Amino acid sequence: MQLDWDLEALAARITALPFRNKRRLIALAGPPASGKSTLAEALAERVPNSCALPMDGFHLDNRILRERGLSARKGAPETFDVAGLAHLLRRLLREDSVVYPLFDRHLDCAVAGAGIAEASATTVIVEGNYLLLDAPEWRDLRPLWDFAVYVSVSSDVLRARLLKRWHDHGFADADAQAKVAQNDMPNAQTICNALLTPDCTLHQKSTP
Repeated sequence: MQLDWDLEALAARITALPFRNKRRLIALAGPPASGKSTLAEALAERVPNSCALPMDGFHLDNRILRERGLSARKGAPETFDVAGLAHLLRRLLREDSVVYPLFDRHLDCAVAGAGIAEASATTVIVEGNYLLLDAPEWRDLRPLWDFAVYVSVSSDVLRARLLKRWHDHGFADADAQAKVAQNDMPNAQTICNALLTPDCTLHQKSTP
């Protein structure tokens, strides 16, 4: 993907940040399919003693979503355990090795204890849709970030990527179109409409 920011320069800026706590926490926020995971891994390779940590491990389980009538909205802000995420972030600020859950896309559920931020990881790059969302509970995360990055992608590019994602998961075209129109793009719009101010914005100029 092509960005209007030099990743090397961004990594250098993050590396130069002073430490306020045991670790620096970097937010990498953006809509679904904006390339956050790829960028987080790329930054983790460039920032010394760092690791990437996805927010998706805090998806609520499908059973809970069914009980709450939220299955069709999986991926919306209300379908995450934001309190659990906040607790993890605060642990990262003061503890050594910290274990966290990861989301398994094939199982379609979170797996407890599947990831670990080692004590040697003094910078943690957290990526997720709603890390800069101006909404109850979510906005309380903002003071925890030492640096916050927002990934901006045009609606047309997002829609194309999301359709490909669902096609790759075996969805028929009509079902993929419905998921994108009824859930994914509304979630993307939620992020755009209620965005807390980032420290920098990465604009993608083209699809990968």
